[in-house]
Amino acid sequence: MKYIESKKNEEIKQFNKLNKTKEIKKTGTYLIEGFHLVREADQNDQKIVTILATENHQDDQLIKKYYDQAIIISDDIAEQLSETKTPQGIFAVIEVPERTEVTQLTGQWVFLANVQDPGNVGTIIRTADAAGYDGVITSLDTADIYQPKVQRSMQGSQFHLPIYRMDLTKALELAKKSQLTVYGSEVNAEAVPYNTLEKVENFALIMGNEAHGLNQATLSATDKNIYIPIKGKAESLNVAVAAGVLMYGLQSF
Repeated sequence: MKYIESKKNEEIKQFNKLNKTKEIKKTGTYLIEGFHLVREADQNDQKIVTILATENHQDDQLIKKYYDQAIIISDDIAEQLSETKTPQGIFAVIEVPERTEVTQLTGQWVFLANVQDPGNVGTIIRTADAAGYDGVITSLDTADIYQPKVQRSMQGSQFHLPIYRMDLTKALELAKKSQLTVYGSEVNAEAVPYNTLEKVENFALIMGNEAHGLNQATLSATDKNIYIPIKGKAESLNVAVAAGVLMYGLQSF
């Protein structure tokens, strides 16, 4: 275990870059923050390259377990690395897991099409985990799941279910090939209330962009487009809230 006190240290400068998608792709690693996420990574057999912790945490069991990979850092460094106002003083550098190309889908899946807000992306993935979905596919223009804000919103769910990033057209082709019923979430002339549907076991639910929803090409490629009836005066629901309603509502318990 070594100690680093200077924010100008070259290793610290490198770690500080691991909140940027370009650097994550370049190094194949990303940074997580906080005891909950670091423990989740450890418990779910993620490849932890380095653990960084402030001096008051050096006797923690996690630090002892990863003694050879541990770096004790100053409070100033912790504040620099942190994406929060009150850092917990523990971080880990994790290897991005290698995923083989997915060729078959079974069960219940959520597709995210151009969902931009990191909090929404993370919350939808966390809800999919809680609802027992089999996986998530994010389009190439959806917020990267390795962004710090997405990581915090997922709260470790990224370690519990497969998440693939791929072209949405290919994802739709894969769903059709896998004989999944594809639902688009959008109000249009042919959309139906989600709670009137006959339940199916294998399906994909597509959630669209916060401001614009799903584009016409995607809506035309679905088996059915569905919506959530609004009882009050609100015009719409936040996409993460809507996804939660639909994920549970479509399941056959």
